[in-house]
Amino acid sequence: MFTGIKDSPRSPETNRQAAGVSVTGVSRAYRDSKRTVIRALAGVSLHASHGELLAVVGPSGCGKTTLLELICGLQSPDAGTIVCAPAALMPQRDLLLPWLSALDNAALALRIAHRTRPAARAQAAELFAELGLRGFEEAHPHELSGGMRQRVAFLRTLLAGKPVLCLDEPFGALDAITRAEMQGWLSQALQREPRTVVLVTHDVEEAVMLADRVAVLSPRPGRVVSELEVTPGRPRSRTDPAVVALRERALIALGSGSTR
Repeated sequence: MFTGIKDSPRSPETNRQAAGVSVTGVSRAYRDSKRTVIRALAGVSLHASHGELLAVVGPSGCGKTTLLELICGLQSPDAGTIVCAPAALMPQRDLLLPWLSALDNAALALRIAHRTRPAARAQAAELFAELGLRGFEEAHPHELSGGMRQRVAFLRTLLAGKPVLCLDEPFGALDAITRAEMQGWLSQALQREPRTVVLVTHDVEEAVMLADRVAVLSPRPGRVVSELEVTPGRPRSRTDPAVVALRERALIALGSGSTR
């Protein structure tokens, strides 16, 4: 089983709030390099229950990454409220440190939490075989395939020990075959170690294959134009009529949002 850092004790009320992610009426604007005001999000309300995977899809520039950064506390909303447990962010790029081995990159969150290097490496090493990385512990990032780099980055995020994971286009840079393999791997990993997950992706099929629910955002400023329940069980087949129908509904919602 996956293991992470133990969070400090919390009150019952905090634990209830920490069970999932609640975003209510959130808006966010910022100024670009020319001091022009950019409205990223407008009145977004979303909820992810404990152990649920919520996928957020939408066109480029609609505020998806901003939403994740708000959930993780890296930005503050201009309006609205966000209630969630401590969250760990896996950014779109893996951001592995090139001078560290794969094992030391994976153990980085543990080192930041003041674990000794031997203890952090030992805990991370226990998971390398489970993630298909055995034998690559001492390899450096440039020696790893794209899929391996993403697995190391995911392991680093997981070992942060946070009950909420925010994944920003985690497989966006991979080829189609590796991407499909990583989607299946992620689904299995989350079944073994349930976390509340908010997954941002521009790939509607990926959202339907992985998520319990799919939220569709409009073009900037991002608004929720549709929220779809994903009913097929796991593992899912891309050719399952129910999966195909859900994908079409999400694409229609994307199209309707772009005309608003």
